Amino acid sequence: MTDLFSPYSFKSLELKNRVVMAPMCQYSVDQKDGIATDWHYMHYVSRAVGGTGLIIIEMTDVEPDGRISDYDLGLWSDEQIPALKRIVDACHSYGAKVGIQIAHAGRKAEDAEVPVAPSAIAFDENSKQPRALTTDEVKGMVEKFRSAVARAVKAGFDTIEIHGAHGYLIHQFHSPLTNKREDEYGQDLTLFGREIIQAAKAEMPEDMPLMMRISAKEYVEGGYGINESSEFAKAYQEAGVDVFDISSGGEGPIAAWGRPGTHAAYQVPLAKAIKEALDVPVIAVGRLDDPKLANAVIGNEEADLVAVGRGLLRNPYWALEAASALRKTTEVPKQYTTGF
Repeated sequence: MTDLFSPYSFKSLELKNRVVMAPMCQYSVDQKDGIATDWHYMHYVSRAVGGTGLIIIEMTDVEPDGRISDYDLGLWSDEQIPALKRIVDACHSYGAKVGIQIAHAGRKAEDAEVPVAPSAIAFDENSKQPRALTTDEVKGMVEKFRSAVARAVKAGFDTIEIHGAHGYLIHQFHSPLTNKREDEYGQDLTLFGREIIQAAKAEMPEDMPLMMRISAKEYVEGGYGINESSEFAKAYQEAGVDVFDISSGGEGPIAAWGRPGTHAAYQVPLAKAIKEALDVPVIAVGRLDDPKLANAVIGNEEADLVAVGRGLLRNPYWALEAASALRKTTEVPKQYTTGF
């Protein structure tokens, strides 16, 4: 029987268990240079010590104006590689594998003087007015993603995750609500994402899996749902995505009628739907902190991996405690064996 502590492998990625640390921004780059700090080192390595199978480093941006805030990580410069490599190497020494989420915030870049977007549509009345990227700038943005992925490979990451969710730039391109372009990137809403995927794959080792986070449902009036997201996910799969990380929301202010659920596992049905529609491995995420619930998601074959967010913020040793609660065997650091 497959459970939360069964090994998982896909291409070159071999995980000791199915616990994933969801990417969560730390907003802790005090020098505003995009370079990971001692905080990031301590934060991620402690989760590796704590038994997490796959750690996905937070949203890391392809250019300075692509950050949500100036305190975010970046990979637009070779100077940002060593600090990330230090984290990856240390996590590896404790048995964890490490991915990184490559992204651009688009119109949700709060500290950019003038944010960029597919179309000049602000996120809400309290947000800055973005300008629409020119066609040449869109093509240039694809190359910025390519360069960031190449740097991630140099840093030694085991997998790459492209961020196509939560209302950030790729999501903005494939959402009809925010893409009103008249050029080729408006005629085919998945073109931008597909070109980024293809560029990323060209820079990655052939056996390294490419992940992509998508919002499978928009909680705004007129937003897309699971049928539409299954279609654009299929296009991304054909372009080269190996594993989908299934989230939801983020595009526009949440309408009262469409407020997402706050109950446990509210996004799992979306992950299951994508898994079945595309016959593709998926990561489920969203209020899965209860070990029994996370284990059931795997055991019921609703998802292949489970990403834990808040639970791992509260407790670096969530995976070790989950194994103990579930009576599953997992490797405990010798220094901590008396605690388990």
